[in-house]
Amino acid sequence: MSEDREIQSIVSGIQPSGRPHIGNYFGAMKRHIEMQDEYNEVYLFIAEYHALTSTQDRETLKENIYNLAVDYLALGLDPDQVIFYRQQDVPEIFELTWIFNCITGMGLLERAHAFKDKTEQGANRSVGLFDYPVLQAADILITGAEGVPVGEDQRQHIEYTREIARKFNTTYEEIFNEPAELIEESAGTIVGIDGQKMSKSYGNDIPLFADSDTLEKKVMEIQTDSQPIDAKKNPEEDLVFTYHQLFTPEPELSEIRTGYAEGGLGYGDSKKQLLENMEQFLAPLRSKRKEIAAKPDYVKEVLAAGAVKIRPQAQEKLAQVRKVAGLTL
Repeated sequence: MSEDREIQSIVSGIQPSGRPHIGNYFGAMKRHIEMQDEYNEVYLFIAEYHALTSTQDRETLKENIYNLAVDYLALGLDPDQVIFYRQQDVPEIFELTWIFNCITGMGLLERAHAFKDKTEQGANRSVGLFDYPVLQAADILITGAEGVPVGEDQRQHIEYTREIARKFNTTYEEIFNEPAELIEESAGTIVGIDGQKMSKSYGNDIPLFADSDTLEKKVMEIQTDSQPIDAKKNPEEDLVFTYHQLFTPEPELSEIRTGYAEGGLGYGDSKKQLLENMEQFLAPLRSKRKEIAAKPDYVKEVLAAGAVKIRPQAQEKLAQVRKVAGLTL
């Protein structure tokens, strides 16, 4: 696909990995919701088969799948604007994965940064984890989407998707477009309350739908230095101010910046202001989530409707693949 071509359709998958935190929201989920008003076609799917590489507990995975759907609906995902579905409801993806496996060289996958990084961190060296980029290529290419919003750490996988599409097209016939990665330069990593990368496994996260007591506890635990109230402080070096930039509107944000720079604003008062603004932002989301979580039939209907929308084009694309590959008599 030409880089200067205007992108009309996008696809993105989200692994069901448990409760989301504000880093997940500002890093990806918020952007996913915004995109439904920016593109003609948006495909958003729950990538539960990717999650099997790390989650083999049945009840945990079931809960995570359901909760992820609830999370997105609570954040404002509109099923009328977005084709929202589960990976498992599109079996054509998995047949396409096998066909791609048969034309993908081992050397390509052996160079994958994500596999090396995850196994070095102790992840199981499973075939599924090794083959992750090929399943991801099938996820993307079966939709025909032109763009894929991803973090910088996933750039290589989208390059692999283009390479697999190109390999298929040259081996058989040109039926796949080569999608572009859409990387938000401004979407950096949200740090945790200890200054490290925010992660549930580290216990340094702030849950997106945290109740008031949990939110207060987390905010008050944000690490600060020991400078006195009257000391002049650099707001850019303060972790509390980092969160203010996400939740505190102007002109209050500028007033806090001045309070740090000129002295007179202590960390305790800064945290109280932050807590108030975070509560104002998160309380409606928390309430909406509770409302939707109490309607399991509605959630299932939304996902089923998304499957109905995606299946015909997935079937059509797979029929093309079978024909050009010589699988159709």
